[in-house]
Amino acid sequence: SQRAAALGVLFALIMLLIIYSSGNGSEVFPYSRLRGRARRPPDLRKWGVKSGYLPVCGNKTLTAHCHQCVIVTSSSHLLGTHLGTVIDGAECTIRMNDAPTTGYNADVGNKTSFRVVAHSSLYRVLKRPQEFVNKTPETIFIFWGPPTKMQKSLLKIIQRVCTSFPKMTAYVVSPGRMKQFDDLFRGETGKDREKSRSWLSTGWFTMVIAVELCDAVHVYGMVPPSYCGRHPPPRRLPYHYYEPKGPDECTTYIHNERSHRGNHHRFITEKRVFASWASLYNITFSHPTWT
Repeated sequence: SQRAAALGVLFALIMLLIIYSSGNGSEVFPYSRLRGRARRPPDLRKWGVKSGYLPVCGNKTLTAHCHQCVIVTSSSHLLGTHLGTVIDGAECTIRMNDAPTTGYNADVGNKTSFRVVAHSSLYRVLKRPQEFVNKTPETIFIFWGPPTKMQKSLLKIIQRVCTSFPKMTAYVVSPGRMKQFDDLFRGETGKDREKSRSWLSTGWFTMVIAVELCDAVHVYGMVPPSYCGRHPPPRRLPYHYYEPKGPDECTTYIHNERSHRGNHHRFITEKRVFASWASLYNITFSHPTWT
């Protein structure tokens, strides 16, 4: 019949659309589980930090190693926790981008052994040296970004700041290591970052760097991958503890995870990977606690 023929044509068109969409890499993210592994992921501790991080100030090779590290996220979940003393008592403390400690010491502490900074946050960090450079002179900065950007204007900016603050220690992620970060994401998720229009988050870089540098990692303030899908939904919280009027945390996570127009972080997918690494790399989470 004509109706059956029309349905057949419609079905064929739908199948072609699906095939085309999967082929051009524009599929919407969320996927409920990670790609099944035929083998264990590469041992991140054997990547070798010496070749992965290029010195900008002082020409010293990165040789740091800590037995126990804490990652202090920028999450509003840390507000009111009074964790500052505990965090400052950790052997090594890792922070991200332009998350300040002034005014928030009681909850997030002040000690900063490492600060991992995205190319997009570089200006916000370096234009406030009294907060991020002078306040904790022991801090080791690790800047990451597309090699074409880092090796041109941004590298010169870092070098200029280093000249003004000779005690500053800074590294940039090497082009080869940047590729390793991309390859790791593809290996763990089955998704090509560029084809799926994704940007790796600073949290992704920070977690991998922490595993490289630390025997054990404790993460404060990161929600588990299932958190934003709970019913009833979690209470609204600002995405950053230092931006009370900023966007809602879960709204940000869900929008980035589901969007396929433009470039977005895949926060929830990254958290699924972190959960799969927890026992392998001795990673624990609290505030909230992951089970």
